[in-house]
Amino acid sequence: MIAYLVRRMLFVIPTLFVILLVNFVIIQFAPGGPIEQIIAEIQGTAVGAGARVTGGGGSEASGGTASAGAGVQDSSYRGAQGLDPEFIRELEQQFGFDKPVHERFIQMLVNYAKFDFGDSYFRDQSVVSLVIDKMPVSISLGLWSFLIAYSISIPLGIRKAVKDGQAFDVWTSTVVVVGYAIPAYLFAVLLIVLFAGGSYWQIFPLRGLVSEDFDQLSTIGQIADYFWHIFLPIMALSIGAFANLTMLTKNSFLDQINLQYVQTARAKGLSENRVLYGHVFRNAMLIIIAGFPSAFIGMLFTGTFLIEVLFSLDGLGRLGFESVVNRDYPVVFGTLYAFTLLGLLMTIIRDITYAFVDPRIDFEARDV
Repeated sequence: MIAYLVRRMLFVIPTLFVILLVNFVIIQFAPGGPIEQIIAEIQGTAVGAGARVTGGGGSEASGGTASAGAGVQDSSYRGAQGLDPEFIRELEQQFGFDKPVHERFIQMLVNYAKFDFGDSYFRDQSVVSLVIDKMPVSISLGLWSFLIAYSISIPLGIRKAVKDGQAFDVWTSTVVVVGYAIPAYLFAVLLIVLFAGGSYWQIFPLRGLVSEDFDQLSTIGQIADYFWHIFLPIMALSIGAFANLTMLTKNSFLDQINLQYVQTARAKGLSENRVLYGHVFRNAMLIIIAGFPSAFIGMLFTGTFLIEVLFSLDGLGRLGFESVVNRDYPVVFGTLYAFTLLGLLMTIIRDITYAFVDPRIDFEARDV
């Protein structure tokens, strides 16, 4: 197992390299860039996504489309006509675009190896501090949605497998299918209309993770206020994952229940609970465990942008969207590197969990 884990850890390095390289190359062909954003701001034609240009220091660890020393006449920057060429060159130096593309990419890799992600182009903060500031929202939404979805779906899926074809299975399947058919953002709109003052009841707040007087509340009051604010967003996020995971659990258990070893265990006189939880559970849960990392990362870092917008939450989803729109390359590449690394590490943790749940699995006998 140790040798396998070492190979997997070493495999993380080329995987990260390829992902960063592909995205860096794509950025070179993407229209616009931070310098174009500043030019548009000066010309009064900027169209951003919430971030204001401040002229903050740039980082060499970024993508771009500039060439060093471009003049106004032959400048590749849209809208640069009429601007002082020296001003354009100063912008290139500020953002690190006065260097060749390959040098910028190598410098980015060197910095990222030291977990130095640089500073945001358009915010007076480092990438790390930005992510830390937005992390509480994403952790709150992702973690609680993940726990709720798994704590309900797994027992429900097992019960549906045991009651396959019976009345309980039929009516719960109807609920699950309806839940699966409703997108999270549409369900969020429904919750807002019903319970957040949209048209009916004003029960839950519609803005922020906590109230403005949060610091003045008691400990119990702070806990209650926190859950009061995140209840509706969590319910909206959980609906899709809950439906999908329930059916996955049911089908996994049905596959195992119909195998010969289950019939043998029953023939030996073992109780149904002993057969189900002593034999079937361990084998059926392998496919559920396989989905843990992707499900956790997905709920934590992706798919929450619309939920954050609808409930006025400032999390990583909105940060990522605004960074892409505003061409804030240090934030784009820094978060891409960090979240990709986290995702790769989570797959290794998944394999460790595999071996813990079923010691018969031998990873030493397989390639990476």
